[in-house]
Order: sequence, then C-alpha cells, then structure tokens
Amino acid sequence: MSAAEDAAVDAAAIAGVAAQLGLAISPAQADALAAYAALLARWNRTYNLTAIRDPAQVLTQHLADCLASVPALQRWLAARAPGSPPPRVLDVGSGGGLPAVVWAVMLPGLAVDAVDAVGKKAAFVRQCAAALRLPRLHGHHARVEALGARYDLVACRAFATLADFVALTRTCLAPGGAWLALKGRRPDDEIAALPADVEVFHVEPLQVPGLGAERCLVWMRLLDSGPAQGFAQPSRVAAR
Repeated sequence: MSAAEDAAVDAAAIAGVAAQLGLAISPAQADALAAYAALLARWNRTYNLTAIRDPAQVLTQHLADCLASVPALQRWLAARAPGSPPPRVLDVGSGGGLPAVVWAVMLPGLAVDAVDAVGKKAAFVRQCAAALRLPRLHGHHARVEALGARYDLVACRAFATLADFVALTRTCLAPGGAWLALKGRRPDDEIAALPADVEVFHVEPLQVPGLGAERCLVWMRLLDSGPAQGFAQPSRVAAR
C-alpha cells in the first residue's frame, strides 16, 4: 500500500468542496463523509469497490462529483407538492455507494435504496448505513429488474447508456417519478437513442471543484405518467 493510499480524506477539505458548491454542510456531515471515505479505503484493500484509491482523487472524482448533484436534489425536494409522502430514491448499480451514501448524508429526508448485483458492494452500503448511523439508507444485493418497489427518483452514476438504464428500471419508477443520470459530457447520442415514450426534460451542466472534466445531470420521465414531481412545465430537450 502506498503512503498516498494510507492517507485520509480530511473533513475540512470536504467542507471546502461543499462551500465551493454553495452547499451548507454541518461538521457532523463533513465528518460522516470523511468516515465514509475511510471505510471505502479499508474495504478497497480487500474488495474491488472502486479503482480510485488515492485520497485526493477520492475527494475530487467521487465525493465532489456526487456533492455537485446535491443542489439539484435539494431543488427537487423543495418543489415537491405540499403534503407529499417522503420521497423514495433508488441508486442503481451503486457500487461503492456513490452517490447513495453521499445523498443519504447530505439529504437525511430521503429514503435511499442502493442496489447492486455484486453482494460485497451491497454489503458495504449496509455497513456504511450502520457505521454512519443512516437509518434511511439500505443496500440491496439484487438485479434491479428483480426489485418489486416503486421509487419517486431512480438514479444512476456510471451505470449504463440512457436507453439501457430506463429499459432496466421502468418497473421501478413510481407514477409521476423521474429518472436521473449522472453523466460526463452531455450525451446527445444517448438522448437521441431513447425510446419515444421517454422525455428528457432537463439537462443540467455541473461544475465539480477540482475536476477538469465535463459533468451533467440528465433528467427524464415517461411521457404518459404525468408531470414529474418537482419540476413545473417540463419541456423536451432536443439533441444538439
């Protein structure tokens, strides 16, 4: 193990990233994310949860990358209809718990399920939920097609093409729900390949502190399911 890999991700550095993103983060949340990074490094010594092991890269390419999506989730939560039940979120192919663990720490009002076909990855998410005291975070060892639950938001990061993502998770989407894909550069070819009944109603560019690469969020919904909760008057985004 290199000295770099044995180092820790500092809670102060996490708080600094959050500040650059305009995110309010408590000392307890920064500590929880630092503890999560330490758990990820510990498990990575035995299991291949992520190819990224250097703490500086974990901070930028994992934590900051996922934190950059939190403001959009906060707006989605704030715009939901008054009196709506607490929203349920599914992270598909969660791997090492990204973004599921980051969202569970930063958005404690969310019930977050993380599903992965690899048992050790699901077990890691369950360990994070216990160690970080995140009672609304759950890890599931299953193929997403086998899940019987419905979710208000079905999300993925580095999982599949948009067409494959929506095809695999249609049965998981609640009425009025939305899909959210965390992507690199705007995936116009993937948008063009979506089936006719799936609408991309928002593509949001992201700026990730310290990461010199394009990132965006792709929001989608079924055309026959009514407006996605949390977004008023969605309009079709044409591929460019």
